[in-house]
This record gives sequence, structure tokens and C-alpha cells, in this order.
Amino acid sequence: MLIHEEKEKMYRMAYVYMRNENDALEVFQESLYKALNSIQTLKNNDYFSTWLMRILINTAIATLKKKQKIVPINNEMFDQIEDVKNIQSEEHLDLLQAMDEIEEKYKTVLLLRFYHDFTVKQIATFLDCPEGTVKTNIRRGLEGLRLKLKGVYLDDRQNSIV
Repeated sequence: MLIHEEKEKMYRMAYVYMRNENDALEVFQESLYKALNSIQTLKNNDYFSTWLMRILINTAIATLKKKQKIVPINNEMFDQIEDVKNIQSEEHLDLLQAMDEIEEKYKTVLLLRFYHDFTVKQIATFLDCPEGTVKTNIRRGLEGLRLKLKGVYLDDRQNSIV
């Protein structure tokens, strides 16, 4: 029942990291397998959601490192890319690209803070680091995103009439 409540959040987080449905499902399933095998290590049931998400993020990062993000492109992928272009706005794609270009530690805290609405304290517990480190990583991650997106949107604003 607890996993049923968390499965949607888990899949979304896996998809944000993996950027493709098959890999996201693989990470999701592997994370559930790891969680079920080590459920006895959970010390406090109140932290189940956080514990589960931590397993998922670690699994996603390990999978990315293993695959080194080398993806063979075929015609089917071009069709999927075309479908995504129709669904997502350019700003969203710019943000996703910028998120891919920042360091993993910044990406993780930004996703947890702004995508999943975890508090700084929850993220600190989740990542097993001081709250100050989380705040610093959030600030640095946001600065990195601003720098990556600055040129695109600064040019747009300069060319606008407003």
C-alpha cells in the first residue's frame, strides 16, 4: 500500500533522470527490488517515502554512470522526439537541457526542492548532509541554471517591445 502511494512520484523522478521511458521503468523496478530486499534496514517508518526516493536517486545515478549516457539513435527515437516537441514548450526543453548540464548534486537538490516540494530539512535528512550544505547546493544550482538560461532569455527580453 505504501509503495502504491509512492509509485507515481518515483516514476516521475526516474524519468527526469533517465529521460526515456524504458530506462525510467528499469530504474523504478530496480529501486523497488532493492527497497523490498532491504526493508528491514528502514529504522523509522515515517521516513519511508524519503528512504524510497533516496534508493531511486542512487539507482538512477548509478545507472547513468554505467551507461555513460550513450544512446544509439534510431528512427523510432526520432519519432518520439518529434512527439515530445509537440507536447512540451521550448522553455521547458531549455530548462531540461540546462538541468542536464549542471552537476548531479545540484540537480538532485533542485529536483527534490522544487519538483517534489521537500523542505530543506527533509532533503538534508534524505541526503544525509547538513542543512547548510543543502541550502548552498540549492543556491549554486539556481545560479548555474540562471547562467545557462541567461543568454536565451536575455536575448528574448532585449528584442521584445515591453
